[in-house]
Amino acid sequence: MLAKKFLFISAFCMAATAAAGQTKQPLIWPKVTAQTRPWTRWWWMGNAVDQKNIGMLLKKYQQAGFGGVEVTPIYGAIGYEGRYIDFLSPKWMDMLNYTAGTAATLGMGVDMNTGTGWPFGGPQIKTADAATKLIIQTYKLNPGEIVKEAIRVNDVKQQGIAVLQALVAYDEKGNATDLMSKVDAAGNLNMQPVTSKTEVFAAFAGKTLQKVKRAAPGGEGFTLNHLSKSATDVYLARFTNAYKGRQPKVRAYFNDSYEVYGASWSPELFDVFKKDHGYDLRMHIRELNSKEENETVGRVKSDYRETMSNMLLHNFTQNWTNWAHGLKSITKNQSHGSPGNLLDLYGTVDIPECETFGSSKFPIPGLRRDSADVRNVDPNPIMLKFASSAGHVNGKPLISSETFTWLTEHFKTSYSQCKPEVEQIFLSGVNHVFYHGTTYSPDDIKFPGWLFYASMNMVPDNSLWSHAPGLNGYITRVQSVLQAGKADNEILMYWPIYDAWNHPKGLDMPMAIHDINEWLIPTAFYKNAVKLQKQGYSIDFASDLALMKSAGSQVGVKTSANALYKTLVVPECTMMPNETLQSILKLAQQGATVIFQKLPEDVPGLAKVDERRAQQKQILAALKFISAGSGVKQANVGAGKVLLADNLGNALAYANIPAEKLVESGLQFIRRNVGGNKYYYLVNHTAKAIDTRIPLNGTFSSVMMMDPQSSAYGLASSAAANGKTNVRVQLQSGEAMILFASTQPKTGISKWSYLEKATGEIELKNPWTLQFTQGGPIVPAAKKLDKVKSWTDLGDTDAVNFSGTGVYTSTFNVAAKITGQYVLDLGQVDESARVWINDKEVGILWSIPFKVRVGSYLKTGVNTIKIEVDNLMANRIRYMDQNKMEWRKYHEINFVNINYKSFDASNWTPMPSGLIGPVKIVKY
Repeated sequence: MLAKKFLFISAFCMAATAAAGQTKQPLIWPKVTAQTRPWTRWWWMGNAVDQKNIGMLLKKYQQAGFGGVEVTPIYGAIGYEGRYIDFLSPKWMDMLNYTAGTAATLGMGVDMNTGTGWPFGGPQIKTADAATKLIIQTYKLNPGEIVKEAIRVNDVKQQGIAVLQALVAYDEKGNATDLMSKVDAAGNLNMQPVTSKTEVFAAFAGKTLQKVKRAAPGGEGFTLNHLSKSATDVYLARFTNAYKGRQPKVRAYFNDSYEVYGASWSPELFDVFKKDHGYDLRMHIRELNSKEENETVGRVKSDYRETMSNMLLHNFTQNWTNWAHGLKSITKNQSHGSPGNLLDLYGTVDIPECETFGSSKFPIPGLRRDSADVRNVDPNPIMLKFASSAGHVNGKPLISSETFTWLTEHFKTSYSQCKPEVEQIFLSGVNHVFYHGTTYSPDDIKFPGWLFYASMNMVPDNSLWSHAPGLNGYITRVQSVLQAGKADNEILMYWPIYDAWNHPKGLDMPMAIHDINEWLIPTAFYKNAVKLQKQGYSIDFASDLALMKSAGSQVGVKTSANALYKTLVVPECTMMPNETLQSILKLAQQGATVIFQKLPEDVPGLAKVDERRAQQKQILAALKFISAGSGVKQANVGAGKVLLADNLGNALAYANIPAEKLVESGLQFIRRNVGGNKYYYLVNHTAKAIDTRIPLNGTFSSVMMMDPQSSAYGLASSAAANGKTNVRVQLQSGEAMILFASTQPKTGISKWSYLEKATGEIELKNPWTLQFTQGGPIVPAAKKLDKVKSWTDLGDTDAVNFSGTGVYTSTFNVAAKITGQYVLDLGQVDESARVWINDKEVGILWSIPFKVRVGSYLKTGVNTIKIEVDNLMANRIRYMDQNKMEWRKYHEINFVNINYKSFDASNWTPMPSGLIGPVKIVKY
């Protein structure tokens, strides 16, 4: 069924002209489609959209290199209420259908948030179907006392809403007595005086009363109870009804990260729990409410959290996905933040989506990272891999990412800062980037247009917009490779979620990206994943459910979606269900090699715990280990074997599963398998240039270098021997390269030209002319310069305040052309440049190191050079705030800075702008 769903995606694919230098070699780079291009979240502020502006904006996005938009209605701008359109109204549906139709004519796709703002909710969600929380009240009684007052919820906001679901009395010895049958309709408790100290626990199903955050007009209302199938059905019925006779051609329906705060319950949870675990949670309400950190409390809460996970999986995630499939669409889901097994939740939808929030620190020389302009949070690559792992394990061809959220302070995000951040998510397995984001802004709204408060502002009003095809072209070429074939990872690693669920602290356990210091980073699972990746291993994570559906053989472990891994690694964990343990050992019986760091010590949960413990001991006792040396023990199990080793690297070496030693050079990589051939995407995020021979695992007849920055390619210097292929690579700090390692020799392709020893420089010492061409607030007068410098150093106030484009022109002399390469080095660029030499476009240099090969553009004698530079929006916004020019006036959150304080750029220091240099051409 799912394979058919993904055929739908191809309807949005388009044959497209690739970047410069690619069009004549269609077989070198994979075909460019709408899916290989980056997409963007498209904020519809107040739903104040119209056909004229939709068409105009979509065309601009397509010209900038975007492959699609994700429509997300949001709060609106003050003063434009007359343009607002209610969500899902007939007029709104007309706008959505016009968007889908127009996008299709442009070769673009359209996704849609199944709601407005976040999380799911709206006017169709009445109190009964709203997000629910467990409320527990206690009554302490001394001998001879009874509960005199009516059993009613104390919270005034919950009165008339909360429903009593359990009433249990505990005596001094811990004996529990169910009192629910003794409560009348008015809440009066008919009980006998207690004979010992007693505590009565009343459990109510209350409501969080959370409403949709940042809702658009027509989307306001209570947040959905995601644990309830009937509530989910009510929520989706509004869409089904609105679609009658006007169903939109939406590729994928989107659900944002789970931010349903305090939603710890659902009215049917007691019954589902008893069905799942065989005992009545009502009789353990004291343990569920307890703050004591003892074993029983941990076991009860583990069972409760597992039940929540299953309810979220079946009642919402699968239910919503089935609904989308009925519309011949697919689903795209951010599972993180959910109180459930992230791998199963991600794996159930069609496109698992992670997100980056904040910025990472990279040691790339010249890469700006001002502490005042970044959030104190770093995207974690292991966290990102939960989405990609679920995608790989479950055979999902696309893994997406909400990208660049709060990368920097508003108006200060450069493309150079975007590049290593997006490369990090590529290395984590993402192959379908969504910008966060682009705000719909009508043509009549002055600079900077309508803007969303947490976005990187990838909008046509951005002064960097004219160079967006540079960044987008790079992403497109990389994604065309990372969407080809299949992920090629050796290791499947078990995620021991029951160790996390068994923690006695708290109630529900959302697996949120901002809480990874609690549930992820301290674990042996995390530490081993980081260590093995640094050693050169490629890893995906597997849930208990995924392992139960997998099969083993002599070649490894194959998942239900036919993803093949050389081994399964089980990191140190305490809790493991016997069903999971038996599934793991079954893989070995079928021929696979399974590696345990340590054997599990216990079983999770409360029901029949002694019986299950005895069964686990019996299973483990059947493993007869003998020493295999180097701290590795081996037990033969059926046609395969189980290895036991504290040092997982030693066990992998013993199992003859080699790491990619190329990481010893400092390079990072991700690998794709295309019919036995391999793509290696390499990134240099070190502080130094790398020029060395790296070994690839495998014997290949040829290796082709493919430069995703320029689209250039050529046969690399390579040699195969002893199961390895050594390849020479050269990457400056901040550069990336793709290797295509083929089992067949390549003919008709020129050799890659390496840069050998520098033999001198061509000086660009002639005067420069600087002409400002577009931007504001005032376009500065042209300048004559002896040397390039920042616009803020020109002695011109208009240039200090200016955001836009400046064009530098000059001439230089080439005495005589020689054999070899010529590299133009622009030095410092703030922030992006487009270069022409002798009236021929060289390309967009949009990121560090701002170098490009230019030998084919040069001629003997006088040469002309033109360099068009775009700067940031920051200086113009500073000017506007200093002059108290109103540009932000929104309902809801209005506009905040990176620390969620009121935004004010008036005290900013002007940002360096333009071509700083030094500019030179180096001969090799």
